[in-house]
Amino acid sequence: MEINLNPFKTILFGFAFSPSLRVNVLETTRIAHFFDAKLILLHVGEKTDQKLDEINSILGEVEFKDPAVEIRWQSGNPYHVILDACKTMGINLLILGALQHENMFQFYVGSIARKLTRKVCCSVLLLIKPSAERVPCKNVVVNGLDAPDTPLAITDAFYVANALGSQQLTIVEEILRKEIDVTVEDDRSLKKANIIKERLKLREESRVRKIIAAMPESLTKNILVKTQSIFGKRGYSIGHYAEVVRADLLVMNAPTKTGILDRIFPHDIEYILSDLPTDLLIIRN
Repeated sequence: MEINLNPFKTILFGFAFSPSLRVNVLETTRIAHFFDAKLILLHVGEKTDQKLDEINSILGEVEFKDPAVEIRWQSGNPYHVILDACKTMGINLLILGALQHENMFQFYVGSIARKLTRKVCCSVLLLIKPSAERVPCKNVVVNGLDAPDTPLAITDAFYVANALGSQQLTIVEEILRKEIDVTVEDDRSLKKANIIKERLKLREESRVRKIIAAMPESLTKNILVKTQSIFGKRGYSIGHYAEVVRADLLVMNAPTKTGILDRIFPHDIEYILSDLPTDLLIIRN
């Protein structure tokens, strides 16, 4: 796998003139600064003097003035416009604001954002807690499941952790309970199940260590790296873990299945999208 030490060179933020616009722009420009990226702000809607004054006023407040910020206006269907913009503008990272739902502890991704996470050609960052003042990102959690795109997700998680000055990165290996394949009925079967669990943990930890060993030392040397094996439903388990440990950022592989059955029977990332535990970075190759 070729290592890209700067995977997010061009960032797109699709914005609407909502009450959260100011904090989203302040947070997004801050992220662009730390990623050393060009930032494009795209509004799907009519350009008016009032709107232009509002967005320029917000940009006048940004903490870092160095990232190149470009404002674009385009009419049409927001989903199709943003989907096309990511292709034609060579976007590496799409940032979208996630919406608060029901109470302060539950969040959901609106229909447009959910569709974009399935279809867009680049990585996606969903922000559920943007802040006008910087809140340090101390703890990053990334999935370590056995899948072709996992090495890329872990590598990009290390890049983000370094760029944001995170102190710790935890790689979570989700192991399906069916891999144990033992019905616990007595002490003997319980012992057998525990032995299988331990072997599975050792297998997963060995696989993850090989991924880390293949990375440049510059990505790994300044971060406390932990591994954690958890047994349960993929997507749901890591989302719950990220919530329990109060992760500041959760990094996941992009969904690979988008058929009708996958929308009827949720899998992996769909569980997280329905109840986001923290900011979510979805890595797409």
